Amino acid sequence: MNTEDNLKEAFAGESQAYMSYHAYARAAEKEGHKQIARLFRAVAEAEKIHALAHFGVMGKSTTTDKNLEAAIEGETYEFTQMYPAFIDKAKSESNKRAQVSFGNASEVEKIHSVLYKEALDNLGKNEETFYYVCPICGNTHAGDVPGKCDICGVAGDRFIRIE
Repeated sequence: MNTEDNLKEAFAGESQAYMSYHAYARAAEKEGHKQIARLFRAVAEAEKIHALAHFGVMGKSTTTDKNLEAAIEGETYEFTQMYPAFIDKAKSESNKRAQVSFGNASEVEKIHSVLYKEALDNLGKNEETFYYVCPICGNTHAGDVPGKCDICGVAGDRFIRIE
């Protein structure tokens, strides 16, 4: 492996650690272990710093238009290729929870792709809008908070407003 491969692997590992430690912090909080949850969140933040450093060294974050194009490409890959294959495999293994998880994510990735395309088309106009994210499936909605989630049906008042 060369340094570029090592950077990619380090970025992936640090990114996964970041998310894992946030999940661990939630579990610790539920069990009443506030200090351990705080430790997991602190280390997660450090892992995020490492991931962003590796990402920067790889030159992956460039200009906003190029970043939007890369995001569109990534989201499109997920809902056209990655998740359909994952859903098929979960079906063949009768893993209904994975089917729902993959299905929800696939539907949301389509929305993300559209949102990124709209942002690219409107780049430079600086029109302010708020985004709301469903805490169950990740559905991302621009504008006003929806009455309910179009994907999983959760009530709109549970959506998280992104500032």
